[in-house]
Amino acid sequence: MHTYLLLGLLWLAGCTSIAQPIPSQALAPGESPIALTLRQQAQAHPAGESGFRLLASSSEAFSARAELIRRARHSLDLQYYIVHEGLSTSLLVEELLRAADRGVRVRVLLDDTASDGRDYEIATLAAHPNIQIRVFNALHVGRSNGITRLLGRLFNLNRQHRRMHNKLWLADSSVAIVGGRNLGDEYFDAQPQLNFADIDLLAAGPVAVSLAESFDQFWNHRLSVPIQHFLYRPPSQRTLDKARRTLTQYLADVQQHEPQRIAPLLAYQQTPQLQGWLESLIWARGQALWDAPNKILAEREPDPHWLLTTQLSPHLAHIRKELLLVSAYFIPAREGLLDLTRRADQGIDVRLLTNSLEATDVPAVHGAYAPYRISLLKHGIRVFELRRQPDEESSYSFSGSSESSLHSKALVIDGEKVFIGSFNFDPRSVLWNSEVGVLVDSPALAGEVRRLTLEGMRPSISYEVQLDEQDARPRLVWMAEDQGITRRIEREPGNLWRRLNAWLADWIGLERML
Repeated sequence: MHTYLLLGLLWLAGCTSIAQPIPSQALAPGESPIALTLRQQAQAHPAGESGFRLLASSSEAFSARAELIRRARHSLDLQYYIVHEGLSTSLLVEELLRAADRGVRVRVLLDDTASDGRDYEIATLAAHPNIQIRVFNALHVGRSNGITRLLGRLFNLNRQHRRMHNKLWLADSSVAIVGGRNLGDEYFDAQPQLNFADIDLLAAGPVAVSLAESFDQFWNHRLSVPIQHFLYRPPSQRTLDKARRTLTQYLADVQQHEPQRIAPLLAYQQTPQLQGWLESLIWARGQALWDAPNKILAEREPDPHWLLTTQLSPHLAHIRKELLLVSAYFIPAREGLLDLTRRADQGIDVRLLTNSLEATDVPAVHGAYAPYRISLLKHGIRVFELRRQPDEESSYSFSGSSESSLHSKALVIDGEKVFIGSFNFDPRSVLWNSEVGVLVDSPALAGEVRRLTLEGMRPSISYEVQLDEQDARPRLVWMAEDQGITRRIEREPGNLWRRLNAWLADWIGLERML
């Protein structure tokens, strides 16, 4: 009886609706220092061009975000899939609160999975009069604990497996950061056990204005709900004041007891770099691409007009010589496999960099990707898989001693165009999640990403997967290099637990859900 009552309550709550909040729009740049600097820079370049800079290192990626908060005068708009607690997040939250104190309007849009079990904690920030926080595609029932959340999601699986995967950081509607990084210590080299190798793009000018438009579309969509709506009694100003004191004490304790950990993150305070970056941007034509938020509402496969991939396709149609793909999670599906092999058969140099089984943080995805490798290799596509522990330092991995996992998402077309964003080359990014990114027509910028990608493919950093066809049945081998010595590995690197996860994903057929 109790089970039926619970299910009934879940169903009824899932059918209720929440009143839509008041819409708001991106604020005009005005006369902020950032906007004035960019206007001066733009005068030396053709109208319509935007300014770009790669943020390939974790330290630059963190500093750029922190400095943009400090330099903002009117608005900060943040859109993220994951926000993990930790040192780096605490430092950014402290900066956000200070910005709000000086009158900056702060809007934070989170995918609902980022708030799992943390509604009250997150809503505490929204007790500040200048901070607004909304969650996207929220679960409207069973939010109190993990079991009821799971039940609630299972009863609305068609919607709940679709997520807002966007990563976007906007200051004064003038400068944006897009790329693969979420917010958390593992993305900024502040977690000793695991660090994600990633690439972000600093984008200023017309592209940032377009990205502000994308933020507004999600912020004002009916799936976007203020975090306070899920609380019987939202946090008060007194609660926020107490939380700020706790935050200040935490950061002081870390500075006293773990100075070597916090020092790299605080470098922006002693040696700010943002002004120099803005004065030395690469100016070129760029285009912001994003999925329409209605994609999340599709009952089956979404309308192609809503898709980022539809916008990207024309730029992929005329590749002449080279396509470099970097994707943390790579599942080409049948359509993607046919497209890639067709290009390779036409003589185009196609190379892929993704995670190895031993490096991926989601072995199930590897299980869906692995069966495609033989077909890719047979058509001459070169496949590289990032190793778990590179044996030397490189600009592509955060450090030589830490375990690293690829989290980048990029493609380089003929060394002339480059796309950087949140988009993985898998069915989940194509069909189910919403994504955002920027396509830049710049040989200079494309050359930088190409150099980083080729460095990531070096045998000391990645395995090159090759096809051994000496026997009747083709088999895979992994080529690597350690201290200048080439190694041939005939059993896929990775422990038993990872192999089991990958095998189960392939056996169950989870591909289209991954």
